[in-house]
Amino acid sequence: MSLKGVELQIAIPKTFDAGKVAEQMQQQSAVNQANAQAASERQLEKNRETVLESNKTAEADLENKEKEQAEQERKKREKTEQEMKEAKHPFKGNFVDFSG
Repeated sequence: MSLKGVELQIAIPKTFDAGKVAEQMQQQSAVNQANAQAASERQLEKNRETVLESNKTAEADLENKEKEQAEQERKKREKTEQEMKEAKHPFKGNFVDFSG
């Protein structure tokens, strides 16, 4: 396949243009891949923070429940102690003997 001078005038610039286009496509794919990786890392970091925040919330809820249970038990104990103090004796104070 032999090329004439006129044909070379057209073929050589098109070869350079094709090379430039191929190089730009390779660079663009590398840039796209870097952007995708950065976005993935941002999403991963966001997910990590979200999980930690919900764990903190769960721990706080657990602490609140434990405090509420302890408070209820304390109130129940105080109430039973108060009832014991206020409980009437079966014989004392029910009958007054004035004869005597």
